[in-house]
Amino acid sequence: MIKYDVIVIGAGPAGYVAAIRCAQLGLKTACVDDWLNDKQQSALGGTCLNVGCIPSKALLESSEKYADTKTGLEKHGIGVDNTTLNLATMMARKNKIVSELNQGVAGLFKSCGVTSISGRGFLKNKNTVEVSDGKNNSNKLNINAKNIILAPGSKPAEISIAPVNNKTIVDSAGALSFNEVPKRLAIIGAGVIGLELGSVWHRLGAEVVILEAMEEFLPMADNQISREALRTLKKQGLNIKLGAKVLSAKESDELVSVAFETNKGKQTETFDKLIVAVGRKPNSANLFNQDSGLKINAQGFIDVDEHCYTGQENIYAIGDAVRGPMLAHKGMEEGVMAAEIIAGQSGRVNYETIPSVIYTHPEIAWAGKTEQQLKTAGIEYKSGSFPFLASGRAKAAGETGGLVKVLADAKTDRVLGVHMIGARCSELIGQAVIAMEFGASSEDLAMTMFAHPTLSEAFHEAALAVDNRAIHMPNSKK
Repeated sequence: MIKYDVIVIGAGPAGYVAAIRCAQLGLKTACVDDWLNDKQQSALGGTCLNVGCIPSKALLESSEKYADTKTGLEKHGIGVDNTTLNLATMMARKNKIVSELNQGVAGLFKSCGVTSISGRGFLKNKNTVEVSDGKNNSNKLNINAKNIILAPGSKPAEISIAPVNNKTIVDSAGALSFNEVPKRLAIIGAGVIGLELGSVWHRLGAEVVILEAMEEFLPMADNQISREALRTLKKQGLNIKLGAKVLSAKESDELVSVAFETNKGKQTETFDKLIVAVGRKPNSANLFNQDSGLKINAQGFIDVDEHCYTGQENIYAIGDAVRGPMLAHKGMEEGVMAAEIIAGQSGRVNYETIPSVIYTHPEIAWAGKTEQQLKTAGIEYKSGSFPFLASGRAKAAGETGGLVKVLADAKTDRVLGVHMIGARCSELIGQAVIAMEFGASSEDLAMTMFAHPTLSEAFHEAALAVDNRAIHMPNSKK
């Protein structure tokens, strides 16, 4: 039996980062993963790299450039006639990016000394992992380690009323591989995945209808930001129907008929494609023996403490399979934490400052508490906001939609939350996370010098506005 210091099951963002950090710390490490590409070759990186974060951002970028070329460049004095779309080339570019990053992770494993094992990992006991051949699950190999890190990731949630057939009804992975732009596209779910995929295909020419069962739009975001986002996305042409409960989805003559109910009653519409984007669920089934002592809740999440320790000797679980938001960067930091604790160091993750981003256009980003959370908790706070409409750089770029909002404790002035909608907010939110990690006050931010002209000045001005000190807009009378 092969023996290691650490075995990681899963090579998504959480797993491969955990494996690399373990190896950096001098631990003999193996990483087991069963993802295979369309050539039946090992493809490290998990959902995020293969059919999630990376390919979706590649298509978002390409589709934005296409839409901008068709309708957005004239205001800059640039005329482009007869703009055409070659979807096959766009998809090939996306696939090339994924392949190169797959190779990048494999290269990192090689340089760090991580042993990559292709196959499905199963925890037999606290020290033994059984690996089934990733291609036919017939050949089995047992490997042993003192420590085990479980990082199985997640998979798209399914609903019985709209069973995925990978033709007319697809999940988020299938929606990244259409061979033509659908004329009419329906999406079940107005969450992060639904909005991003809807944005891609709408920019490329599809009529997009998004059906969301909840009455509230993006309830996890700050209310002011979600209202602005809904107004902006609808103005762009996304038909977002809130309070729309899907009743059934049936394939007929290479189309899909979707029945749903709103406050206007029952309706049925026909679409070329339907994307089921109702969230994700932990990929924790058939991961370990039932007598292992590991606990799973009703939603499939593995029970862990604040350090991702399962309560069973030397076994950790990280990433989408444990509590908290299903975000790649959250899983990565948990992977680092688990590795450092195994190596005898003191790893930690601050779950209060995890940034969230929705890569629509404009982008939506936030970290920390929302205004509604502070009200519910009875925490007194101050608020300051600044619109990109008043930003010189935003005007020069033609990106004046949105705003930055800063929430600070009314007594201590410590920044409690930052919320944004606007161009490149996925990059700007990092400044807010750094500020909160260092316990900054809004005054600290107000006294910090920001380069001019930049989009980040909006963050500076929002911090100034907390105490009615904004320079580049009129201040409200408080």
